[in-house]
Formats: sequence, C-alpha cells, structure tokens
Amino acid sequence: ANEPVLLRRTGAAFQYLLVQKTGAQKNVGLIQLNRPQALNALCEGLMAELRRALEAMESDPEVGAIVLTGSQKAFAAGADIKEMQNKTFQECYSGGFLSGWDKLSVVRKPVIAAVNGYALGGGCELAMMCDIIYAGEKAQFGQPEILLGTIPGAGGTQRLTRAVGKSLAMEMVLTGDRISAKEAKEAGLVSKVYPVEKLLDAAIACAEKIASNSKLVAAMAKESVNAAFETTLTEGNRTEKRLFYATFATSDRKEGMTAFVEKRKANFTDS
Repeated sequence: ANEPVLLRRTGAAFQYLLVQKTGAQKNVGLIQLNRPQALNALCEGLMAELRRALEAMESDPEVGAIVLTGSQKAFAAGADIKEMQNKTFQECYSGGFLSGWDKLSVVRKPVIAAVNGYALGGGCELAMMCDIIYAGEKAQFGQPEILLGTIPGAGGTQRLTRAVGKSLAMEMVLTGDRISAKEAKEAGLVSKVYPVEKLLDAAIACAEKIASNSKLVAAMAKESVNAAFETTLTEGNRTEKRLFYATFATSDRKEGMTAFVEKRKANFTDS
C-alpha cells in the first residue's frame, strides 16, 4: 500500500503527461509530454501537471535522476499561443505569467532532456532548464517569438546566451531561425546527438549512471555546477569549496573513498 505515489497514479491523473519509473533498478523518473495533437504545446494545464510530476519525483527516495522527453515529432513546439493571444500587460504582470515554469530549474535531482523534433520557444526554454540535453538527429532548436511580435519570456534570452554565446543567441532571437541538432551540439547547447530511435534509451542510460551514485552528493555537484553558470568565478569557487567540504560530513563520501581503497564497488546510502 505504501508504494511510491508515482506508480499509484493512473494515467487519468495526468491528462498531458505519461509518467513512470524506468531503468533496470527503477531509479529513473521518466516524464513524457503527451499532447500530440498540439505538438506538445505548453498550455497551463500541462505545466501544472509537470510541476506536480516533478514534485512527486523529487520526493520519491527511489528516483535518482529524471528524464524529460516529448514525442519523436516534437519535444515541445512552444507555449500555447491561443492561451496567450488575448492577455493584457496588466494580467501578465500582476499574475506573474510564466513564473511557475521555473519549477524545473529548481529541482535538486539531475534532469536530462531527451529532445526529438521541435524544441521551439517555450520548448527550447524548457529543455534549457534541464541539466543535460541529449538530442535526436532531427531535433530543431529555436526561439521564434520575434515572429509573433514578442520575445522569449521563460529564460530564452538568458540561458541561450550563456549556452551558445552572444552572436548565435542574438541571431536566433532576432531572426527566429532554428538550428539543427548538429549545430546545437557544435554550439554547446546539447552534449550528445543520437539517432532518433536510440535517443531515449541513451538518455535513460545516462540517468541510470547518475542514479547509481550518491543522490545526496549528486545534488551537491549539480548545485556547484549551477553556481558556475549563475555567479562569478570567485563566488562559484567559494560555493564549490563549501560543498566539497560538506561531502566530508556524509557517510557516502566515506564509503566511496573506502571502497576505492579496498578495490570494491561503493554502496551509497544517500546519507
């Protein structure tokens, strides 16, 4: 009866997502955006479900890493324009429009985006909130908001610039042009490119590798890398030292080093 909440949830609980635990040890949380008729356009309902699924994964002690994916045709083709069309400045400002999207960027467990097909606008922003992006060969990334008379509003101008540099980010944001998986790899936006049908398995394999380490220490490592992305070098190094020293208060660090010295496999307990 006390099996994790994720497995008890029927498909009906999520209208726009397919959520399961996968991998040989069932320690990888898999979230698939599932709104095929709209190329996984990110409506408010879908984003609310995504927040709920992430919270469930975050609090599930078995899950060591999360994979976020869409369909072979589209990771997510963007935000839902029909929902946005008639909004006013006052509504956006007073309601903090899109502010809930940041949930993905504050999850402490490592998140891998497996991107096939379109990752445009909000879809590209969602992928960039993940820690690692793997792309299928036919993936396309873009911030086409300029073509709709607006600009990215969920980190597109910020995360893209940090990932690919000013010139390419400016070009993408000002023209709305897309880049291919190969170009995204060359620019440093994605870390690996796979054939379409092998992508998800590769992302899950990476997540399993991550989940086999200490979940506690993985969260610290993620926090430290994020500090490099978001602060100065001095501040980042300070954060790294603090977190490095903190690992010495964990039994996992002791177990990892002892196992290494004793030439055996480490048995991490996330403590």
